[in-house]
Parts: sequence; structure tokens; C-alpha cells
Amino acid sequence: MSTQFALDLRLARRKAGYTQGDVAHLLSVTQSLVSELETGVKRPDLEQIIDLSLIYGRSFESFFGELLTARQQRLQERLETLPELEKPTAHTFNRAHALKQLRRRVASQIEHGGA
Repeated sequence: MSTQFALDLRLARRKAGYTQGDVAHLLSVTQSLVSELETGVKRPDLEQIIDLSLIYGRSFESFFGELLTARQQRLQERLETLPELEKPTAHTFNRAHALKQLRRRVASQIEHGGA
């Protein structure tokens, strides 16, 4: 299940001259997990994403754009199936406006390629 993200991760490591063992040590994980990240078997958690961005000196958006795009598309799909409120309350007064803004923002980000 190799993805562009996994290939980018492997390329960044090789370009930096690191071994999988080096990256594993810096992430405080096993070398086999680094291998799984680089082959697309697993995806990094949030802390690993931050660490990988720091290790390779790349911004989150440039390094993890594929993941961001996939999540934006999933969020757009989920927005379309969000149920209506049965009983609006004072706490949900701004909900319709916030959802409209979220729909616009997600659609715009998808249209412009992610970020």
C-alpha cells in the first residue's frame, strides 16, 4: 500500500543521509515502524508527524500534503451527511453559520490543492 507520502518520507530520509535506525532513534520508535511508515503500511501519529517535519526540515503542509488533502475530502463528505438538529438551543445558535463557513473553507482548500 505504498503512497506518495510514504515515498516522500523515504526520499527525505535518503536525501538527508539517515538510516532507518537513525530516524527510529530520533523518533523513539523501532526501525520496523520506520520501515512501515516508508512503505505505507502505517501512518504516523501527530507527534511523529511533528518530529518528522523537524527532522527533515520541512513544513507540515509540504511534507504531509497528501494526508491533508485526503482528510479535507473526508471532511467534505462528512459535512454532506451531517444530520440536522432536532431541537436547536441557545448553544447551537451559530451552528448554521459555522457549518456554512466550514463548507466554504474546505471546498476552497480542495479547489486550491490542499493548504
